[in-house]
Amino acid sequence: MNKTAKKTIKILIPLLLAFFFGWYTFSRIPVSDIIPYFESANYSWIILGVFCGLLSHLSRAYRWKYMLEPMGYSLRFPNSIMAVFITYLANYGIPRSGEVLRAAVLTNYEDVPFEKGFGTIIAERVADFVVLLGIIAITLFLQFDFIYNILAASFQPIKLIIGGFVALGAFAILFIYITKSKSKIALKIKQFIKGLVEGVLSIFKMKHKWAFIFHTLFIWGMYLLMFYISTFAIVELDNIPVGAVLIAFIAASFTIAATNGGIVVYPLAVVAAFSIFNIPEAPSLAFGWIIWSAQTFLIIILGSLSFIFLPVYNRKKTTIKINKTN
Repeated sequence: MNKTAKKTIKILIPLLLAFFFGWYTFSRIPVSDIIPYFESANYSWIILGVFCGLLSHLSRAYRWKYMLEPMGYSLRFPNSIMAVFITYLANYGIPRSGEVLRAAVLTNYEDVPFEKGFGTIIAERVADFVVLLGIIAITLFLQFDFIYNILAASFQPIKLIIGGFVALGAFAILFIYITKSKSKIALKIKQFIKGLVEGVLSIFKMKHKWAFIFHTLFIWGMYLLMFYISTFAIVELDNIPVGAVLIAFIAASFTIAATNGGIVVYPLAVVAAFSIFNIPEAPSLAFGWIIWSAQTFLIIILGSLSFIFLPVYNRKKTTIKINKTN
């Protein structure tokens, strides 16, 4: 399979999934059932949630400089902000393409070699993934009895125990295979895991490692707060359990990474998570669409403005570089 075909598949599959899940969702819950929740929603809470999301994006842009300083590069904050929003906007078109554009912005306007800039972005993603795993662990700890009861109701406890041992056995076999095998697949997996570990450990070698860790926690704290605050916009979601918020947040976060910005799938993930807690589908779906639409609107506006003003902001530096070459 050539590169063009692979790129086409990467673009089409998320869109087809979004189309399918969109059809599936609205075949079960008509749009007419959701519109009243849009009309009665308290958008003051949504605006406050969007503001929390904006703070997380600005913190991400500021955090980036800590990754570049050890390599001798000083990143201008406006360029970092615009690069971040360009990343988010591009990912709505082609998943994960934004990271490439972000590194390219760094190369074009900050004279940072592409591979170095892209390497810092990968390290950032590793740090974010570790925090997400921490949120998952906390959720499992806080909601262990609830989750266990759900699984026990669906499966016999003895089957769960056997399944757990089977999973551990499979993990042990996979670990031995990866460490001992010389096959291309095993080597790629080993290299990937090694890169993850090195990326995490490199954070503790930074000059401003605690500032980096603070910003990382702040980013995800704002994400969570954005999600939680926005639930107040829908009256039917009053007194929603913390466990429901955490599980829905985790599920929705994965849809953003797996598809074009979580289009259609994000609200469906929220519905699936809330349904575990017997929260009605219609207000859950309305909430999912409202919070996703609000954040998407922010990204479209600021991402588009970033594309426009990035060359304008850097025009003086570009002119100086041209004069030097002449």
